[in-house]
Amino acid sequence: MSNLQTIEPIASRILSIRSQKVMIDADLAELYGVPTKALNQAIKRNPARFPDDFVFQLTAEEKQEVVTNCDHLGKLKYSNALPFAFTEHGAIQAANVLNSPQAAEVGVYVVRAFVRLRALLASNKELAQRLDELEQRIERKLQTHDQAITGLIETLRQMMAPEEPKRRPIGFVHSEDGE
Repeated sequence: MSNLQTIEPIASRILSIRSQKVMIDADLAELYGVPTKALNQAIKRNPARFPDDFVFQLTAEEKQEVVTNCDHLGKLKYSNALPFAFTEHGAIQAANVLNSPQAAEVGVYVVRAFVRLRALLASNKELAQRLDELEQRIERKLQTHDQAITGLIETLRQMMAPEEPKRRPIGFVHSEDGE
């Protein structure tokens, strides 16, 4: 199996919560081959290794949103416990704390999935910026074209307007030509 085939299923489990890319404890525990309860106990036994920017516990509202939006996390709906969310650093730290061969092996793929997602987001931002620049250039060109077309229409209207016939002035006009 290629590296990309291994990373894609993991990347699909990365969620955006509190403006951070995270994985829910149930997904991480499944990948690492341990029960969710064992993963969470390891975190609680090692609080110094898991600062707030590595792992945080979801609120009830966040849990409900995750359950609603992620079909594979439907089993969380019936759990009384609020799940934990792991950032990239928290996920690799969890692999280190669990110290199992599967966690060590899969931890590398988890990090690669986070890196791949970050790269995709960066390329999307770059693409969006390029599209904005292109749109601005097109708008400027359209304004120039609109002005040119308006000028052409005005010229055509002037050309189509009938010329007023030359009228002879009333009264005696003395001409130098002798007419």
